[in-house]
Parts: sequence; structure tokens; C-alpha cells
Amino acid sequence: MSAVQVKNRSILDSASINLSCSPLLTQLYINRGISCATELDNSTQSLLHAQQLKGITTACELLYQALLTSQKIIVVGDFDADGATSTALSILALRALGFTNIDYLIPNRFDYGYGLSPEIVDLAISKGAQVLMTVDNGISSLSGAKHAKDKGLKLLITDHHLPGVETPQADAIVNPNQVGCDFPSKNLAGVGVAFYVMLALRAFMQNKGYFTHFKAPNLAKLLDIVALGTVADVVVLDANNRTLVHQGLARIRAGVCRVGISALISVAKRNQSQLVASDLGFSLGPRLNAAGRLDEMSFGVELLLCENVEQANILANELDALNQSRREIEQSMQDEALKTLASLSLDENNIPHAICLFEKEWHQGVIGLVASRIKEKYYRPTFAFAKANNGEIKASARSIPGVHIRDMLDLVDKQIPGVILKFGGHAMAAGLSLREADFELFSQTINRVLEEQVDNDLLNNIILCDGQLNSQQFSLEQAQELRDAGPWGQGFPPPLFDGEFKLLQQRLVGSKHLKMTLEFEGKTIEAIAFNVDIEFWPNPMVKNVYCVYRLEINEFRGNRTVQMLVEVLQAK
Repeated sequence: MSAVQVKNRSILDSASINLSCSPLLTQLYINRGISCATELDNSTQSLLHAQQLKGITTACELLYQALLTSQKIIVVGDFDADGATSTALSILALRALGFTNIDYLIPNRFDYGYGLSPEIVDLAISKGAQVLMTVDNGISSLSGAKHAKDKGLKLLITDHHLPGVETPQADAIVNPNQVGCDFPSKNLAGVGVAFYVMLALRAFMQNKGYFTHFKAPNLAKLLDIVALGTVADVVVLDANNRTLVHQGLARIRAGVCRVGISALISVAKRNQSQLVASDLGFSLGPRLNAAGRLDEMSFGVELLLCENVEQANILANELDALNQSRREIEQSMQDEALKTLASLSLDENNIPHAICLFEKEWHQGVIGLVASRIKEKYYRPTFAFAKANNGEIKASARSIPGVHIRDMLDLVDKQIPGVILKFGGHAMAAGLSLREADFELFSQTINRVLEEQVDNDLLNNIILCDGQLNSQQFSLEQAQELRDAGPWGQGFPPPLFDGEFKLLQQRLVGSKHLKMTLEFEGKTIEAIAFNVDIEFWPNPMVKNVYCVYRLEINEFRGNRTVQMLVEVLQAK
């Protein structure tokens, strides 16, 4: 396992910066790159303008003409949480804007694979499509886009993934990462791009004088869906994304969200009035994702489109059951992967630059989660492959900070042309397909590329902390202030503190979680460390511990208490 190194963040001088908040929050914000109070403005007025997106006007013209001529629009989504939220948001917004001749398609990952394939185009045509609008996909769908145009369809691609060298044929493309787009934020999720397209379409229709018989809809009502998809897709929470998430969470907490989201919160046993971004990422998102991983993502879309509370509860419970099955499959696959790695006798000195694993019996829908778990354990870019069709295998890749995995795949593709059949993704996550016979060649080449391109210092698992709290700060009020100061997430990490404590009590709960009572400066604090090494803990010989922790609120049977959530635990 990769060793963890803990370092305090570079503490920047906060004396000259006034952020109009407490000294602790001021320091936390400054250490995350905030330099003025306007960067903390989470009002909708602070959002970037839709017109800065390249292709947005052409997209609006295309959709508006489809409305005027009653052409059938089919939204083609992706089979993950971002795809489901993008699809549902687009359908709901179009309906609110007066569109009626609309439908959607989510490719089954096992039958069709990812993106706008020619087969999906044909399926859309069989459903009467005249206009296709992709959400959270399409920028790499060269053959599918060509097929759509050859068949005479209008095509609007909305996506956020990084484009390849060649751009697909389309009537309009909206993607902040496409060449020539000046939109300041390159971190929008697919659902964020779809939301901006709908905002621009509403303004376009207003300028055309369309809303004479009914009031233009308030699309801010859909920000709960935007928040869910944005956090679930683990995109960087820059200032614009933080505003989208903040506004969506505010709607959810106030109880003015989609009934499907409330149903997900209920089955996840979260407190809706106190929901935070991490709940979207770790509780709601996985349940929505479970549909696309094991079954049909249309379950997730239908949940978000649902207007009936009882039906929403039924769908949410089905997703909860799928998520439980997903967990069991994932655990089995993870155990297999760890056994394989254990047989290689890896230690800190011989872990490869990239870990590539392939098992014929692995489930395609869960390999991304397995890659994530292995990456976390060994702190290396990880590729988990599962068997596909026609002698091919498919992988989900997960990377570490500083290693842009899609760019690395591009370099591999240039070194061994034709071996990677298809690939795409982001800095931190990607997908690809190979012929099964080329697995070893790919594994050798990606390791060679990483060895050539990646500084070894990036392979050290360094955790950045914000220092130690004083005893007065271990309070419910302080924990609430930190919770309210978010949204925290990717690229804007939650506050993480460290320090030494006297260990008063320790016991295992749930077979592998360590519940502790600690003491610091005469004050006792409850703490919990998840998934500890049960061969070592609990250890009655240990009287003092070093902890890296987050200050959280534990809610149990209506009682709220402060609790340390320990991420690194070491005996002292």
C-alpha cells in the first residue's frame, strides 16, 4: 500500500484580506485560493453568462425551429448520474418552455456502449426522431454523428468531455472545452451544460416574443437536479459550480425540490433540511448510478421526471435495492483484485506507475468503482477491465492528482496506433476499449508512458491539512459553521485538520469501524475511523494517537453532537 504523507497547507497571510467571515473560515478560504469576497458570492446573479458558450445561439435557433415546425426531438443521454440528471433536466425544461414532441433515450451500456453510436441513431429514428440532442456525451461520437447527418437528422451536441483531434459533424456543438470556446469555467458537468443551453433557449424565445400566452418558466427550479449531477460527476467545484451546487442545495433543504430527489434522500436515510454536498456525492449519486451500472438508467431518469410521491418512493426503493446489489458485486470484484495484487507482493518500492487489472467475470457496470478503490489503496492510476463483445475488453480508469489520464491515453494511442479502439474522458477519469489480446501490450505501454511523463513526486500520497483546532473549536457551533461554509468538494476540499490526542476509549462498531473517545487540552471528543485495519485496532496498548480528521456533526435519533471523522489514524 502507498504510504500517506501529511503536510500542512501553505498558510497564506490573511491579515490584508477581508472576507467578512470568522478568522478560521477566512484562513480556510484563503488557503483554497479565495482572494476577495466576491468569489464567495453564491447568488444566481454571480453565475457566468450563457452567451459566453460557443455555439449556444446556433443551438437555440435549432431547438426553436424544431418547436415551430413540430419536429420530434429525442434527447440522448449517458448511463451515469450526470447523464440521468442532464436528460431529466432537458426534458423538464423543454416541457416548461412549451415543447411537447420530445422523448429521450439512454443507451444500455451492455448492448450499445457509450455515446451516440450509429445503432443508437437508428433506434432514435425508429422512435420518430428528427432532431437529436446529446447530453453528457457526443463530443467523441464521430461515427454516430456522421450517421445521424447521413440520415438527414438535425444534431445538437451538448457535452463537457474533452474533445479529440477531430470534431464530430453536427449542426451545433455546446461544450466549454471545445476549441475556441471562451466560457471562463471549463469545469461544468454535463448537467451544467444542459442547464445553460436551456437558460439561453428561454432568453432566445423571450426575444422572439414567444411567451405571450403563458409566462416564461423559472428554470432555477431545476437547480436541485443541477446540483445532484454536478457533485455526482466529481467535477471541480470552481466558483461557478459552487454557486450552482449552493443554489440547488438551498432548494433541497427548503423542501422545494423534485419529489424523486426527496425520495432518494429518504431511502438513503439523510436529513433533507441539513443535506450537504457530500450527501449528494456519496448517498444520492451512487443510488442513481446503480441503475445505469446494473440495469437501465431510464429508472433514474423516470425518478427525476416523476411528479407523484408514491411512484417516486417505489422507484427510489428499486434504485436502493440495485445499489445494494452493486455494493455486493463491487466488494466481490474488489476482493478479487486485491488478492491478485497481493500475489504480486507489491510494496512501496515496486508499485508500478499504473495498475492494470482484467478479469473475464467482472461486471462492466462496476469496474469504475473497483478502479477507484484500488487507486485509493495504492495511489496509482488504475485501469479495471471487463470482458465486452467480439473479443474486446472495456476499462474504466481512475487517476491521481497531477496525472491527466486522458492525455496519457492519447500518448499511448500515438505510440501503439490502433491498439486502443476507443477512449475518452477527463483528467481524473476515462474509459477505453481494447482487443483482449492487446491487454498486456497496453499495460506495458501505459506504464512506460507514465514513467516517462510523470514526476515521481506526484506518486506520493500527500494529504494537505489545515492545521490543528484549539479545544474551544471542538464544538457543535464550529462544526455547523464549517458545514454551512461549503459547498466543499472536488478542487475545493473540505477542511481537514490534524493533531495528537490522548486515547481514552476504543471499540469496533460494524465489524471494521473504530469508535473512539479522545482527549485534547482537557476536553473529550468523540471520534470514528472507518475501515480500520482490524489486525491492529483496537489496540489496548495505544494511549496516544495522531489523527487527520474532519469536524462533523453526528445525527442520531434526533440528537446532534460534534464528532471527529478520522481519515488517518496512527499510534503515537
